[in-house]
Amino acid sequence: MAIDLSFFRSDVSDLLREQGAVQEVAKDILLILDRRGVEIPEDQLTRVRACTDLEELRMWLLRAATANCVEDLFVEGA
Repeated sequence: MAIDLSFFRSDVSDLLREQGAVQEVAKDILLILDRRGVEIPEDQLTRVRACTDLEELRMWLLRAATANCVEDLFVEGA
């Protein structure tokens, strides 16, 4: 009996994987900032959680490792 695996190669499946990755990176950013003692105002928390651009989130993740304040995440050209 063959199992239909077409869903796992579908556009919907790709979208779900991307959304999951976006959510995980956003969580990681907030976790790093929290563990480093960086305060996260509600508006900035919402901004991170609302972002759907994986590349931008990955950049913010890299910046979170050295950020002294949450605004350091969003500095252009940093």
